Amino acid sequence: MGANSVKIVKEFQQYLEVERGLSENSIFSYLSDIGKLDKFVSKSKKDLTEITRNDIKRFLREETERQLSSRTRARVIASLRQFYNYLVETDIVGINPMLNVESPKIVRTLPDFLTRDELQHLFSVFDKNNQLELRDKTMFELLYSSGLRISEACNLKVHDIDLSNSLLTVTGKGDRERLVPFGEIAAGLISNYLEHVRPSLVEKEDSKFMFISKKGSALSRKSAWRLLRKYIERAGIEKNITPHTLRHSFATHLLQNNADLRAVQELLGHIDISTTQIYTHLISPELAETHKKYHPRS
Repeated sequence: MGANSVKIVKEFQQYLEVERGLSENSIFSYLSDIGKLDKFVSKSKKDLTEITRNDIKRFLREETERQLSSRTRARVIASLRQFYNYLVETDIVGINPMLNVESPKIVRTLPDFLTRDELQHLFSVFDKNNQLELRDKTMFELLYSSGLRISEACNLKVHDIDLSNSLLTVTGKGDRERLVPFGEIAAGLISNYLEHVRPSLVEKEDSKFMFISKKGSALSRKSAWRLLRKYIERAGIEKNITPHTLRHSFATHLLQNNADLRAVQELLGHIDISTTQIYTHLISPELAETHKKYHPRS
Protein backbone atom coordinates (compact mmCIF):
# COMPACT_ATOMS: atom_id res chain seq x y z
CA MET A 1 0.00 0.00 0.00
CA GLY A 2 1.45 3.33 -1.08
CA ALA A 3 2.03 6.21 1.32
CA ASN A 4 -1.01 8.11 0.03
CA SER A 5 -3.30 5.09 0.49
CA VAL A 6 -1.90 4.40 3.95
CA LYS A 7 -2.70 7.96 5.03
CA ILE A 8 -6.25 7.81 3.62
CA VAL A 9 -7.02 4.42 5.16
CA LYS A 10 -5.72 5.64 8.54
CA GLU A 11 -8.02 8.67 8.36
CA PHE A 12 -10.93 6.40 7.39
CA GLN A 13 -10.16 4.18 10.38
CA GLN A 14 -10.33 7.21 12.68
CA TYR A 15 -13.65 8.17 11.08
CA LEU A 16 -15.06 4.71 11.80
CA GLU A 17 -13.84 4.85 15.40
CA VAL A 18 -14.85 8.41 16.27
CA GLU A 19 -17.75 9.31 13.97
CA ARG A 20 -19.36 5.90 13.50
CA GLY A 21 -18.41 4.38 16.85
CA LEU A 22 -17.89 0.93 15.33
CA SER A 23 -16.45 -1.99 17.24
CA GLU A 24 -12.87 -3.21 16.76
CA ASN A 25 -14.15 -6.29 14.94
CA SER A 26 -16.19 -4.25 12.44
CA ILE A 27 -13.30 -1.88 11.78
CA PHE A 28 -10.94 -4.82 11.28
CA SER A 29 -13.32 -6.25 8.65
CA TYR A 30 -13.55 -2.89 6.82
CA LEU A 31 -9.77 -2.48 6.72
CA SER A 32 -9.23 -6.09 5.69
CA ASP A 33 -11.57 -5.73 2.70
CA ILE A 34 -9.97 -2.44 1.67
CA GLY A 35 -6.55 -4.06 1.95
CA LYS A 36 -7.62 -6.84 -0.44
CA LEU A 37 -8.78 -4.27 -2.99
CA ASP A 38 -5.54 -2.32 -2.66
CA LYS A 39 -3.50 -5.49 -3.23
CA PHE A 40 -5.59 -6.28 -6.30
CA VAL A 41 -5.25 -2.86 -8.00
CA SER A 42 -1.58 -2.49 -7.09
CA LYS A 43 -0.93 -5.04 -9.84
CA SER A 44 -2.09 -2.34 -12.25
CA LYS A 45 0.12 0.29 -10.56
CA LYS A 46 -2.94 2.10 -9.16
CA ASP A 47 -3.74 3.34 -5.69
CA LEU A 48 -7.13 3.43 -3.98
CA THR A 49 -7.98 6.95 -5.24
CA GLU A 50 -7.53 6.01 -8.91
CA ILE A 51 -9.92 3.07 -9.02
CA THR A 52 -12.71 2.91 -11.61
CA ARG A 53 -15.95 0.97 -11.61
CA ASN A 54 -14.34 -1.55 -13.99
CA ASP A 55 -11.57 -2.14 -11.43
CA ILE A 56 -14.22 -2.83 -8.80
CA LYS A 57 -16.02 -5.24 -11.14
CA ARG A 58 -12.82 -7.14 -11.88
CA PHE A 59 -11.97 -7.30 -8.18
CA LEU A 60 -15.43 -8.58 -7.23
CA ARG A 61 -15.32 -11.12 -10.06
CA GLU A 62 -12.05 -12.46 -8.66
CA GLU A 63 -13.54 -12.58 -5.17
CA THR A 64 -16.54 -14.52 -6.51
CA GLU A 65 -14.21 -17.05 -8.15
CA ARG A 66 -12.80 -17.77 -4.69
CA GLN A 67 -16.24 -19.25 -3.90
CA LEU A 68 -16.92 -16.92 -1.01
CA SER A 69 -20.38 -17.04 0.54
CA SER A 70 -22.97 -14.46 -0.52
CA ARG A 71 -22.81 -13.04 3.00
CA THR A 72 -19.03 -12.48 2.79
CA ARG A 73 -19.30 -10.89 -0.67
CA ALA A 74 -22.06 -8.61 0.58
CA ARG A 75 -19.84 -7.56 3.48
CA VAL A 76 -16.95 -6.77 1.12
CA ILE A 77 -19.23 -4.60 -1.02
CA ALA A 78 -20.61 -2.84 2.07
CA SER A 79 -17.06 -2.10 3.27
CA LEU A 80 -15.97 -0.66 -0.07
CA ARG A 81 -19.20 1.33 -0.45
CA GLN A 82 -18.69 2.92 2.96
CA PHE A 83 -15.04 3.67 2.15
CA TYR A 84 -15.74 5.37 -1.16
CA ASN A 85 -18.72 7.27 0.24
CA TYR A 86 -16.28 8.66 2.78
CA LEU A 87 -13.74 9.55 0.06
CA VAL A 88 -16.40 11.38 -1.95
CA GLU A 89 -17.72 13.25 1.11
CA THR A 90 -14.20 14.39 2.01
CA ASP A 91 -13.45 15.41 -1.61
CA ILE A 92 -10.61 12.92 -1.91
CA VAL A 93 -12.21 11.43 -5.02
CA GLY A 94 -14.71 13.02 -7.38
CA ILE A 95 -16.45 9.92 -8.76
CA ASN A 96 -17.63 7.05 -6.61
CA PRO A 97 -16.61 3.74 -8.27
CA MET A 98 -19.12 1.88 -6.08
CA LEU A 99 -22.16 3.59 -7.62
CA ASN A 100 -24.71 1.06 -8.92
CA VAL A 101 -22.67 -1.88 -7.64
CA GLU A 102 -25.31 -4.29 -6.34
CA SER A 103 -24.88 -6.57 -3.36
CA PRO A 104 -25.65 -10.28 -3.79
CA LYS A 105 -28.86 -11.60 -2.30
CA ILE A 106 -28.09 -13.21 1.03
CA VAL A 107 -29.68 -16.55 1.74
CA ARG A 108 -30.36 -16.44 5.46
CA THR A 109 -29.52 -19.76 7.07
CA LEU A 110 -31.26 -20.77 10.24
CA PRO A 111 -28.88 -20.65 13.22
CA ASP A 112 -28.23 -23.96 14.92
CA PHE A 113 -29.20 -24.27 18.58
CA LEU A 114 -29.06 -26.74 21.42
CA THR A 115 -32.19 -28.33 22.84
CA ARG A 116 -32.85 -28.06 26.57
CA ASP A 117 -31.86 -31.71 27.06
CA GLU A 118 -28.61 -31.15 25.16
CA LEU A 119 -27.82 -28.10 27.28
CA GLN A 120 -28.54 -29.98 30.48
CA HIS A 121 -26.21 -32.75 29.36
CA LEU A 122 -23.52 -30.27 28.25
CA PHE A 123 -23.44 -28.54 31.63
CA SER A 124 -23.15 -31.91 33.40
CA VAL A 125 -19.76 -32.79 31.84
CA PHE A 126 -17.71 -30.08 33.59
CA ASP A 127 -15.40 -31.24 36.40
CA LYS A 128 -16.59 -29.45 39.54
CA ASN A 129 -13.20 -30.04 41.19
CA ASN A 130 -11.26 -28.33 38.40
CA GLN A 131 -11.03 -24.55 38.82
CA LEU A 132 -10.53 -23.82 35.13
CA GLU A 133 -13.51 -25.96 34.21
CA LEU A 134 -15.60 -24.12 36.81
CA ARG A 135 -14.55 -20.87 35.11
CA ASP A 136 -15.57 -22.28 31.75
CA LYS A 137 -18.92 -23.55 33.03
CA THR A 138 -19.65 -20.12 34.54
CA MET A 139 -18.87 -18.35 31.30
CA PHE A 140 -20.87 -20.69 29.07
CA GLU A 141 -23.83 -20.71 31.47
CA LEU A 142 -23.77 -16.90 31.35
CA LEU A 143 -23.75 -16.97 27.53
CA TYR A 144 -26.86 -19.11 27.59
CA SER A 145 -28.52 -17.36 30.53
CA SER A 146 -28.07 -13.84 29.11
CA GLY A 147 -27.65 -14.33 25.37
CA LEU A 148 -24.28 -12.59 25.31
CA ARG A 149 -21.98 -12.53 22.32
CA ILE A 150 -18.69 -14.24 23.14
CA SER A 151 -16.86 -10.92 22.62
CA GLU A 152 -19.17 -9.32 25.20
CA ALA A 153 -18.44 -12.08 27.71
CA CYS A 154 -14.68 -11.84 27.16
CA ASN A 155 -14.81 -8.05 27.63
CA LEU A 156 -17.00 -8.25 30.73
CA LYS A 157 -15.48 -6.58 33.81
CA VAL A 158 -16.14 -7.62 37.40
CA HIS A 159 -17.79 -4.26 38.11
CA ASP A 160 -20.24 -4.90 35.24
CA ILE A 161 -21.91 -7.61 37.33
CA ASP A 162 -24.66 -6.72 39.80
CA LEU A 163 -25.18 -9.97 41.73
CA SER A 164 -27.76 -8.52 44.11
CA ASN A 165 -30.10 -7.68 41.19
CA SER A 166 -28.88 -10.41 38.78
CA LEU A 167 -28.02 -7.84 36.11
CA LEU A 168 -25.14 -7.30 33.71
CA THR A 169 -24.05 -4.03 32.15
CA VAL A 170 -23.02 -5.18 28.69
CA THR A 171 -21.09 -3.15 26.12
CA GLY A 172 -22.10 -4.45 22.71
CA LYS A 173 -21.52 -3.51 19.10
CA GLY A 174 -20.77 0.17 18.50
CA ASP A 175 -20.06 0.59 22.24
CA ARG A 176 -23.79 0.51 22.96
CA GLU A 177 -24.59 -0.40 26.56
CA ARG A 178 -27.55 -2.47 27.65
CA LEU A 179 -28.73 -4.05 30.88
CA VAL A 180 -29.20 -7.81 30.69
CA PRO A 181 -30.59 -10.07 33.44
CA PHE A 182 -29.24 -13.53 34.24
CA GLY A 183 -30.83 -16.51 35.96
CA GLU A 184 -30.40 -18.22 39.31
CA ILE A 185 -28.12 -20.98 38.03
CA ALA A 186 -25.78 -18.41 36.48
CA ALA A 187 -25.92 -16.32 39.68
CA GLY A 188 -24.83 -19.29 41.77
CA LEU A 189 -21.96 -20.12 39.43
CA ILE A 190 -20.83 -16.48 39.27
CA SER A 191 -20.87 -16.15 43.05
CA ASN A 192 -18.80 -19.32 43.48
CA TYR A 193 -16.40 -18.32 40.69
CA LEU A 194 -15.79 -14.85 42.15
CA GLU A 195 -15.25 -16.20 45.65
CA HIS A 196 -13.28 -19.39 45.07
CA VAL A 197 -11.89 -19.52 41.51
CA ARG A 198 -11.05 -16.09 40.15
CA PRO A 199 -8.86 -14.99 43.13
CA SER A 200 -6.38 -17.78 42.44
CA LEU A 201 -6.22 -16.84 38.74
CA VAL A 202 -5.84 -13.12 39.30
CA GLU A 203 -2.87 -13.56 41.63
CA LYS A 204 -0.54 -13.62 38.63
CA GLU A 205 -1.74 -10.38 37.08
CA ASP A 206 -4.07 -7.66 38.34
CA SER A 207 -7.04 -7.64 35.99
CA LYS A 208 -10.51 -6.09 35.90
CA PHE A 209 -11.81 -8.71 33.48
CA MET A 210 -14.32 -11.26 34.70
CA PHE A 211 -13.05 -14.32 32.85
CA ILE A 212 -9.31 -14.79 33.13
CA SER A 213 -6.87 -17.23 31.54
CA LYS A 214 -4.52 -19.34 33.64
CA LYS A 215 -1.85 -16.74 32.89
CA GLY A 216 -3.97 -14.03 34.48
CA SER A 217 -4.96 -12.16 31.31
CA ALA A 218 -8.45 -11.77 29.82
CA LEU A 219 -9.71 -14.96 28.17
CA SER A 220 -9.78 -14.58 24.38
CA ARG A 221 -12.64 -15.42 22.03
CA LYS A 222 -10.45 -17.96 20.27
CA SER A 223 -9.71 -19.73 23.55
CA ALA A 224 -13.41 -19.73 24.48
CA TRP A 225 -14.30 -21.35 21.14
CA ARG A 226 -11.60 -24.01 21.60
CA LEU A 227 -12.74 -24.77 25.15
CA LEU A 228 -16.40 -25.11 24.20
CA ARG A 229 -15.49 -27.51 21.42
CA LYS A 230 -13.72 -29.69 24.02
CA TYR A 231 -16.84 -29.90 26.19
CA ILE A 232 -19.13 -30.49 23.21
CA GLU A 233 -16.95 -33.46 22.20
CA ARG A 234 -16.95 -34.70 25.78
CA ALA A 235 -20.75 -34.51 25.82
CA GLY A 236 -20.95 -36.39 22.52
CA ILE A 237 -23.12 -33.73 20.90
CA GLU A 238 -22.82 -34.02 17.12
CA LYS A 239 -23.68 -30.50 16.02
CA ASN A 240 -21.60 -27.65 14.65
CA ILE A 241 -21.47 -25.72 17.92
CA THR A 242 -19.72 -22.40 18.65
CA PRO A 243 -20.11 -19.99 21.59
CA HIS A 244 -22.64 -18.10 19.43
CA THR A 245 -24.83 -21.23 19.44
CA LEU A 246 -25.51 -20.60 23.13
CA ARG A 247 -26.81 -17.14 22.19
CA HIS A 248 -29.02 -18.71 19.51
CA SER A 249 -30.29 -21.21 22.07
CA PHE A 250 -31.09 -18.39 24.51
CA ALA A 251 -33.23 -16.57 21.93
CA THR A 252 -34.91 -19.70 20.62
CA HIS A 253 -35.92 -20.97 24.05
CA LEU A 254 -37.31 -17.57 25.07
CA LEU A 255 -39.48 -17.44 21.97
CA GLN A 256 -40.57 -21.05 22.40
CA ASN A 257 -41.88 -19.97 25.81
CA ASN A 258 -43.85 -17.13 24.17
CA ALA A 259 -41.48 -14.26 25.01
CA ASP A 260 -42.23 -10.99 23.21
CA LEU A 261 -40.09 -10.57 20.09
CA ARG A 262 -39.30 -6.93 20.92
CA ALA A 263 -38.13 -7.91 24.39
CA VAL A 264 -35.85 -10.58 22.94
CA GLN A 265 -34.51 -7.98 20.49
CA GLU A 266 -33.54 -5.72 23.40
CA LEU A 267 -31.96 -8.56 25.36
CA LEU A 268 -29.85 -9.56 22.35
CA GLY A 269 -28.88 -5.96 21.59
CA HIS A 270 -30.16 -6.10 18.00
CA ILE A 271 -30.77 -2.70 16.41
CA ASP A 272 -33.01 -4.10 13.69
CA ILE A 273 -35.83 -6.45 14.69
CA SER A 274 -35.47 -8.28 11.37
CA THR A 275 -32.24 -9.72 12.79
CA THR A 276 -34.21 -11.15 15.69
CA GLN A 277 -37.05 -12.42 13.49
CA ILE A 278 -34.87 -15.18 12.04
CA TYR A 279 -35.44 -17.07 15.29
CA THR A 280 -39.17 -17.22 14.65
CA HIS A 281 -38.46 -19.63 11.77
CA LEU A 282 -36.95 -22.05 14.24
CA ILE A 283 -40.10 -22.21 16.32
CA SER A 284 -42.69 -21.89 13.54
CA PRO A 285 -43.25 -25.69 13.17
CA GLU A 286 -43.99 -25.91 16.89
CA LEU A 287 -46.38 -22.94 16.69
CA ALA A 288 -48.10 -24.41 13.63
CA GLU A 289 -48.67 -27.68 15.47
CA THR A 290 -50.07 -25.80 18.48
CA HIS A 291 -52.43 -23.85 16.20
CA LYS A 292 -53.57 -27.05 14.49
CA LYS A 293 -54.19 -28.78 17.80
CA TYR A 294 -55.96 -26.03 19.71
CA HIS A 295 -57.59 -23.55 17.31
CA PRO A 296 -61.33 -24.24 16.83
CA ARG A 297 -61.19 -23.74 13.05
CA SER A 298 -58.02 -25.73 12.37
